[in-house]
Amino acid sequence: MSKATFAVSMIALGLGCSSAVMANTKVPVVTSFSVLGDLVQQVGGDHVAITNLVKANGDAHVYNPAPMDAKAIASAQLVVMNGLEFEGWMPRLLESSNFKGNKVLAADGIEVIKGHSCSCGGHGHHDDHDHDHDHDHDHDHDHDHDHDHDHDHKHDHGHAHGEFDPHSWHSIKNVKVYVKNIEQGLTKVDPNNAEDYQRNAANYIQQLDKLDIELHKKVALIPEDKRSVITPHAAFAYMARDYNIDFHAPQGTSTESEASAGDVANIIKQIRSEGIKAVFVENISDNRLIEQISRETDAKIGGQLYSDALSEPTGPAPTYLKMMEYNIDTIVNALK
Repeated sequence: MSKATFAVSMIALGLGCSSAVMANTKVPVVTSFSVLGDLVQQVGGDHVAITNLVKANGDAHVYNPAPMDAKAIASAQLVVMNGLEFEGWMPRLLESSNFKGNKVLAADGIEVIKGHSCSCGGHGHHDDHDHDHDHDHDHDHDHDHDHDHDHDHKHDHGHAHGEFDPHSWHSIKNVKVYVKNIEQGLTKVDPNNAEDYQRNAANYIQQLDKLDIELHKKVALIPEDKRSVITPHAAFAYMARDYNIDFHAPQGTSTESEASAGDVANIIKQIRSEGIKAVFVENISDNRLIEQISRETDAKIGGQLYSDALSEPTGPAPTYLKMMEYNIDTIVNALK
């Protein structure tokens, strides 16, 4: 073999190895909390390497980022967060990390609910917002919805989530929008695998549609006038809207807020006057207040709901689909 032929062969071999390495390189993605971590995994499949910041059973309302979080973000190609001011700590973290990649606000384009009330009912007790929130993912969203809406917060119990309720993943209809936003974000940073992302997203949306039908059938087993439940904080307004369930909470939409004595007294009065059968604890909340309310009203603790985080892998709600099914099953079983 001549020197020239050998050199060409070695270059070709090198290029082949390089292509193989590139083909096997996963896209580094950072997600803000566990629900998004699961959704990105469903869409990204084997093409993504996910670092999730707020872990299973973690509370994003009170999360304090660690230095390793900044390091993960600095090396990520894509950061996926909920938006609607859910991750109040994220803008500073992105800035300190000098993040130059792409961002996806998963909730862009959903039908939002005003977040100023701590009582969220499925029978018109909450305020829907008339327009969707559409943003280009390339724009800087660190100031997302950061407007002066003091007049909308008079019932806010001191929390600072902004104008809208951020717990929008409790609506399967909304999560279908999340999935499309994630698909678009992944396609932008990794166009070579666009077909896989599109196929994965379409398959997952089919699973979401199937589950939504099943959950509506389960809720329909409970008479509408018996669908009242109490939770620690107001995280379920979107579920209330979609499944026609009345949720009431002594706290506002953030676990950082504190219920006043008047709030607790009103909840107790409501339980007694309406004959509410069950109160529920949450996986991320201090549940002593709910336990006190249960003792004072004889309303039973109907189980634990997963509000702002998935369970650990061995728990009952390790994925979004399982979380939604588990929450509805727990509610329905307690109200039968």
